[in-house]
Amino acid sequence: MPASPSSLIASLSPAPAGLFELRPSELTAGLPAALAAVPDPRARRGIRHRLAVVLTAAVCAVIAGYRSYTAIGEWVADLPAGTALLLGIDTDRRPSEAMIRRLLQAVDPDLLAAAIGTWLATRIPEPPPGSRWAIAVDGKTIRGSRTRHVTARHVLAAADQHTAAVLASTDVDSKTNEITRFAALLDQLHDLDGAVVTADALHCQRDHVTYLAQRGAHWILTAKGNQPTLHQQLTGLPWHLVPIADRTTDRGHGRREIRTLKILSVSTGIDFPDAAQALQIRRRRRPLDEPKRFTTETVYAITDLQAHQAKPWQLADWIRGHWTIENKVHWVRDVTYDEDRSQIRTGTGPQVMATLRNAAISVLRLDGTTNIAAANRHYARNPNHPLALLGIT
Repeated sequence: MPASPSSLIASLSPAPAGLFELRPSELTAGLPAALAAVPDPRARRGIRHRLAVVLTAAVCAVIAGYRSYTAIGEWVADLPAGTALLLGIDTDRRPSEAMIRRLLQAVDPDLLAAAIGTWLATRIPEPPPGSRWAIAVDGKTIRGSRTRHVTARHVLAAADQHTAAVLASTDVDSKTNEITRFAALLDQLHDLDGAVVTADALHCQRDHVTYLAQRGAHWILTAKGNQPTLHQQLTGLPWHLVPIADRTTDRGHGRREIRTLKILSVSTGIDFPDAAQALQIRRRRRPLDEPKRFTTETVYAITDLQAHQAKPWQLADWIRGHWTIENKVHWVRDVTYDEDRSQIRTGTGPQVMATLRNAAISVLRLDGTTNIAAANRHYARNPNHPLALLGIT
């Protein structure tokens, strides 16, 4: 079990299931108003700094590229008096590093993620006419949180494919896996009606599609060896008779990639509930300096979307868009924020810091940032700049 938080902080009760509700005024205001709804794990007596103030300051510090409790504490200590007052910090009694550390080790990460995600969802632009909201679900292990006696923490997240904003995340306990946390993750999203949820082969589960149908959502799921009967049925379809429905060619990262998509209606013959179409995705890659060295990868997927509900190019975009969460969120946490080497291990600290990194990345992406490292340096130069991103004026 994780180490217990400081005795100065009361123990947390389990996070309640279901949606995280925010009042309209909290959704339209800045992030501090949304964070005010997160339960404070401390006893009420003796609180000097409101939880929302400390959490907001932590998000600002992470936007500026600060990665640890010590660094966040230093950012708060160095704030000009005017900036500190805007955050709601008493300039004569600023939060100490020890206090910030103990608090972030005790906050419920799921409730924190739900509050931030609900606030971010109000800032996601509407999908273009004729398109749908697409959500990618994927998990990431926080490798640096592993100790001799405790396995590394694992967090499952859901991100908007178009903006890469993380709208929900949940802790995956070491005694369970991502499959059991799928519904709890998407419960954080208020409205899934008409949305398309994409997930890897691990989540190609009958219970998942039943849940998504109840929420009014559509799905595209990769099918691999963990569903051997389904995978065998898909590979056995007459793909050689099916024309290519969509084809794209890209150059970048020193290689050329050709992606093709074939589609078959499967009203019968596929052992999976509500499956309407089978998809074959083939990727051919070659290094630009080796024109004859091609590698080919073939992947199969299924969807409940009927032919009239989505065009082939949309299906191809959603399948490819699933990697948004890996390339624009998880990779950034690993490389830019050096998450896998973080020594934060106590209490809920690893999951809370992952949520703060997700929040910082999401806010920056929604502001149009493409280079997170450069944005970190920009916001580190002026402590007032992160506040504007969070609606603090």
